[in-house]
Amino acid sequence: MQADLEPLHANPHYCYALSIARTLCKAGHSAYFAGGCVRDLLLGIEPKDFDVATSATPDEVIAMFPRTQSVGAHFGVVLVVDTHDEETIATEIATFRNDGIYTDGRRPEAVRFSNDPHEDVIRRDFTINGMLLDPLAFEVDGDLDAAVHDYVGGREDLGKRLLRSIGKPGTRFAEDKLRMLRAIRFAARLELEIDPATFEAIQKQAGSIVKVSTERIEQELTRMLTEGHARRAFELLDASGLLAYVLPEATKLKDVQQSPEYHPEGDVWMHTMLLLEKLPAGCSSTLAWGALLHDIGKPATFTSPKPGVAGDRIRFNGHVEVGVRIAEIVLHRLRFSNEDASQIVALIRNHMRFGDIMNMRQATLKRFVRLPQFEEHLALHKLDCTSSHGDLRLYDFAKKHYEEDPAEEVRPKPFVNGRDLILAGYRPGMQFKEMLETAEDAQLDGVVKTREQTLKLLRERFGAPPQAFTSLTSA
Repeated sequence: MQADLEPLHANPHYCYALSIARTLCKAGHSAYFAGGCVRDLLLGIEPKDFDVATSATPDEVIAMFPRTQSVGAHFGVVLVVDTHDEETIATEIATFRNDGIYTDGRRPEAVRFSNDPHEDVIRRDFTINGMLLDPLAFEVDGDLDAAVHDYVGGREDLGKRLLRSIGKPGTRFAEDKLRMLRAIRFAARLELEIDPATFEAIQKQAGSIVKVSTERIEQELTRMLTEGHARRAFELLDASGLLAYVLPEATKLKDVQQSPEYHPEGDVWMHTMLLLEKLPAGCSSTLAWGALLHDIGKPATFTSPKPGVAGDRIRFNGHVEVGVRIAEIVLHRLRFSNEDASQIVALIRNHMRFGDIMNMRQATLKRFVRLPQFEEHLALHKLDCTSSHGDLRLYDFAKKHYEEDPAEEVRPKPFVNGRDLILAGYRPGMQFKEMLETAEDAQLDGVVKTREQTLKLLRERFGAPPQAFTSLTSA
């Protein structure tokens, strides 16, 4: 199998990893590209990163390269750092090793370094990630067949579109519980079927995923949501039993019926899966989590139609408020940053407001479309509509105002501020906020056109100031 080397030669990550391999080999060590980069090359995908596996020990690697970071030297892992066109390139160099006993379900207690690449490969996770590539041989003519070293049947499994554990799957997952989530993510992203024995082992050990840190769980879930195959990932999470442990709130969406008038697609789970199916690869994590959690409050607020009441239907009164509270719990548990959590919660809190958008006062509409990252609110609403009734009139209306309303109308310089109120004779206090909001609403609605008109309106609404500066209130 021939590969085109020209694009790779333009890839600084490949070029630097190749130079590292050459340096290692020149010093008498063996060096291979390892893991996902080999898999991707065989799939015709240009890898983003290139990891190197070598017989050189961490101390030898550190001594050989001027800029290194010892991120896991105890486990044989060193980062070698370079800069290309102001971009920092960090290449992971891992020494061949044989892992000892795993006691925490994440990392071995100790490792033994090795000179044998086969010994290193058989302790890895999946066959498709267990192949090695001799980069120097590959450089000769781009022949992948000649350059790939496969001790575990990874090429055959890749040809069958199969994800299979190296060795006994139960042992692999007992060693490192995170591998169960990685299996789901790889199967979804690469459109692979999971080997039955591998999947059965995940189902048997699903409950042990709680031993993995919440930060690592969040990272894997976010990758699943943003790699372009979110629906299949979450359906596999559900079928494997993992979803009940990593995000139990989502399992409650199943079998929660909705009004066919608004949701002909089916229950809340199906609606959510349709949203996830439409998430493009590379979408923002906040939009992805907003799509996943936007209706998370529906199961707790489900109300059946009242018998004998004509026109009554299934309702979810208060599901937005309940959803916000549930989302806040989920996001806190998964250790989201305050910034990301705030945006995700805002998407949930505001997703039903589009229903009133055509009847909003100008002030309300302008405040709505100037919400931070409003483009994500628009994107979520479009996903919501196209995954249910398909009516995009409200989306088109909101998008038109967001894109076409002049900034000076949506965010005008206020006619009055807090200092103006003080100079007008009002005492600072809690009422200031209400007064300033009233002034801004009137300005956005076009009720007032000047500072003087605004102060007059405030005097009418809130009364004359208790003390006045005559030079400033004569108007």
